[in-house]
Amino acid sequence: MYSRSITSIALAFVLFLPSALSGQQALERPLPIDPQVTIGTLENGLRYYIRVNSRPESRAELRLVVNAGSVLEDDDQRGLAHFVEHMGFNGTEHFAKQELVDYLESIGMRFGPHINAYTSADETVYMLRIPTDTADIMEKAFQILEDWAHLQTLDPEEIEKERGVVIEEWRSGRGAGARIRDKQFPIIFRGSRYAERLTIGTKESLEGFEHDALRRFYRDWYRPDLMAVIAVGDFDPDMIEQLITKYFAAIPAATDAREREVFPVPLHDETLFAIATDPEATNTRVSILWKQRLGAYETVGDHRQRLVARLYNGMLNQRMTELTQKPDAPFIFGGSGQGRFARSSEVYQLFASVKEGGVTVGLDALLTESERVSRHGFTPGELRRQKARMLRGLERQYAEREKRESAAFASQYVRHFLTEQPVPGIAAVYELAQQLLPTIELDEIDRLGREWMVDQNRVIAVDGPEKNAVPDERELLAVFEAVHAKDIAPYEDEVSTAPLVAIVPAPAEIVSEEHVDEVNLTIWVLANGVRVLLKPTDFKDDEILIRSFSPGGYSLAPDETLVPAMFAIDAVGAGGVGELSMIDLRKVMAGKAVSVSPFISSLSEGISGATSPKDVETAFQLMYLYFTAPRRDSAAFVAMQQQMEAFLANRSAS
Repeated sequence: MYSRSITSIALAFVLFLPSALSGQQALERPLPIDPQVTIGTLENGLRYYIRVNSRPESRAELRLVVNAGSVLEDDDQRGLAHFVEHMGFNGTEHFAKQELVDYLESIGMRFGPHINAYTSADETVYMLRIPTDTADIMEKAFQILEDWAHLQTLDPEEIEKERGVVIEEWRSGRGAGARIRDKQFPIIFRGSRYAERLTIGTKESLEGFEHDALRRFYRDWYRPDLMAVIAVGDFDPDMIEQLITKYFAAIPAATDAREREVFPVPLHDETLFAIATDPEATNTRVSILWKQRLGAYETVGDHRQRLVARLYNGMLNQRMTELTQKPDAPFIFGGSGQGRFARSSEVYQLFASVKEGGVTVGLDALLTESERVSRHGFTPGELRRQKARMLRGLERQYAEREKRESAAFASQYVRHFLTEQPVPGIAAVYELAQQLLPTIELDEIDRLGREWMVDQNRVIAVDGPEKNAVPDERELLAVFEAVHAKDIAPYEDEVSTAPLVAIVPAPAEIVSEEHVDEVNLTIWVLANGVRVLLKPTDFKDDEILIRSFSPGGYSLAPDETLVPAMFAIDAVGAGGVGELSMIDLRKVMAGKAVSVSPFISSLSEGISGATSPKDVETAFQLMYLYFTAPRRDSAAFVAMQQQMEAFLANRSAS
């Protein structure tokens, strides 16, 4: 009845990682599949994924994935991929009308956290989180998935009821963002089906579609060769495989099936301009998109190239963040990113949110920083820190590999089914990073920007409030020309050598100690009156949570100082600590798993944070500095004020 495509994967995984990866042959090795997931295919073409995972205990994440979305709709079906998803909860062969929802709620499930679904341009995904300690519930859950897959009734009366619900969903989404999107998408996706197949559809289509058009979409695209069932959770995998076979193997294979096309996003030689304003827009944004052909992601070499791209974007984004810490910053925030654009293509993007009237200034800053990299490259220090950040992040994921939630694995397998994104598992990813990152040099990172930022396949997008004038096409192109003609100095990578804590304080005496055995809690009282509560847990293997607080908060501030009290913590956060500015602190903390932040709420104040046991002393050093040596930085304070003013300037327009 089915084939299991996981055969020999465990052996392949063992043989995959040599002690050192080098040479072209090593880079051409295919990426492994995590041996903890079973992947199989039934004879009718339906694929399934099964993985045992005990977080959370006695629960399972189930997914029915349909490789079909709004991009496949015929002209008389606009919005109906999403409408079919709605109808899955309004009657199936085994659950008439509201019975399905009533049953799920009767076993303690709620819409949102436990029952959900979504439709996009390319896929539809149904999601259940179910208890696994009752066989009947498990059985019913797979019956529900099967009903969604091919036994929806699409009752005429229920269709008419749901028509009003979906039209209201369309109406409630018709804000400034939707109106700007309607103007920009036809340009950004010019010549592509994506430009004309928004998932929600059109009001005209939703009001007037024939019932048969809805049934035709369900009949054409809900078929086993376009489906996957994913089960991750605390269960017996053999039982799950039997349930999948029982409920899905008998679904007839598609005959005379319509081709499931993958629609391209055409490339173009000229620069396109997507400029849009709206009276209710609350901020101004500028971005440059460079469309790219879809890159392969199958081999170790492909994975290495993605590490190179991540390093490039990570280092450039650090520089962009530094710009926002200075007075008269060119943008409120700015960034760089590269990834999948649609099912068929990728994109590189520079983007920024800017002040009123600041489009050309923000665009100039984005292009200047990118050009600085193209001409002078990144520094060895930047690369060293970014590699440390990346490796430390993967190290923590590896340390927590047994504590990862089932939903995260389910999402990975959804992407693997839909886009063939690799699922090697964190053990292989961490091992690869340890082997590959040391081999990546500055030259191959530096040239990425030159390869990505070309004159072809480029879209310049600008949007903002209607009341503000935005640059026209000629003015925007003039910024590119001006940046190319600029004399741009290399980046100065200033790194403070000052210690985090210059003078280490003497330890405080513990004047009393108490144990609360019922909850395994230890309470200390220090000589200065501070009470310390220590509670060991096994929730995570590489995390310590810290929270210090005292009663008070900004509710105690007089009226005339309430606003400063509410925003005082932002000023403290922007200034850094001790001798280190916030920019210095980011550099010093590279590669450390520490997050510490002071807070002032309405009724309390204190410091909260999270850290790895490996970095716990650094976390306490930061807490000590926030208490004793918050850094006064007038420049950072002015930059923070300007950012807030820009962010709030048009909030009332919404």
